[in-house]
Amino acid sequence: MRVDRIKALFDHPGKLLSTVLLLVAFHSLVMGLILITQPSALMRFAGFGPNCDRFFPTQGGVFHLLMFVLYLLGAIHIEKYYYFIVFSIFIKAVATFFLLIYAFVVEFKGVILLSGIADGIMGLMIFMALQYYLHAKTMNKSRP
Repeated sequence: MRVDRIKALFDHPGKLLSTVLLLVAFHSLVMGLILITQPSALMRFAGFGPNCDRFFPTQGGVFHLLMFVLYLLGAIHIEKYYYFIVFSIFIKAVATFFLLIYAFVVEFKGVILLSGIADGIMGLMIFMALQYYLHAKTMNKSRP
């Protein structure tokens, strides 16, 4: 049953793109709230000590909440917020590059490496869903 729903998304490229953006938006919402509240048990699990500076993670959380709004707007109205979707791909690419460089050059933490990989995957998912949507849109215009 669930597989049928996923297959059905590929018949509706706009719904597929909106679903991908909604999933990425949910991730940004959760990460934003975690970075703002910084639950001590979760922070310790991620490898951060209790005496770490709270300002910059909180600032990162606010950025994630802003991105949540951007992803959500793109998911709700693809045509109107098309450039937000393009910008979100750029943001995910920059985040991937930054996190991977930070993990391998500055300080290795598994959570930073995994975050870089996850951002890369999410950016690629948005890019591929957008390309699929644009291709389908072009194909529909070329039909008589």
